Amino acid sequence: MFPDWIIDVLFWIAVVFLVGVYVSWRATRLDRLHVRVETARAALDAALVRRAAVALELAASRLLDPATSLVLATAAHEARTADAESREFAESDLSRALRAVVDQPDFSDTLKEKGGGQPVLDEMGGAAAKVVYARRFYNDAVAQARTARRKMLIRVLPLAGRAPLPGFFEIDDDPPEALRG
Repeated sequence: MFPDWIIDVLFWIAVVFLVGVYVSWRATRLDRLHVRVETARAALDAALVRRAAVALELAASRLLDPATSLVLATAAHEARTADAESREFAESDLSRALRAVVDQPDFSDTLKEKGGGQPVLDEMGGAAAKVVYARRFYNDAVAQARTARRKMLIRVLPLAGRAPLPGFFEIDDDPPEALRG
């Protein structure tokens, strides 16, 4: 049949091929996880911008007293214009401002009496809920990517390339009690 050395060479070629397929599969998986993190971050950014826009709309609606409008508009503006380093703090401040404004006693009833307030409240409730879900989805994607990057094969063979290690986005995103549900 075949000499022993040919069988040995074919065996090692098959082993190298299988290892190459496995490494390629791991690299592709890591790339997909990084794409998922980027997509989730874009969705989170869109949800945060939408919440700030609705907060500005509520502040400019003339349904609130001037002091409350100013507090809400300032927090929303700071959240929209914050740089990467202070974004988490600004978004947390917006969440606290929304709770301070919307969770006032009889706030919803007063807004409903003035007319035109219910659609804005409904929109604010939806925007606040989307922020909660988008942040949770983003942080889950980051956790999976970080777990994959801790694997020995990924560290030994630099399969992550020069992609930075994704970071979690931690904010106070609890919506106001009046908008939950």
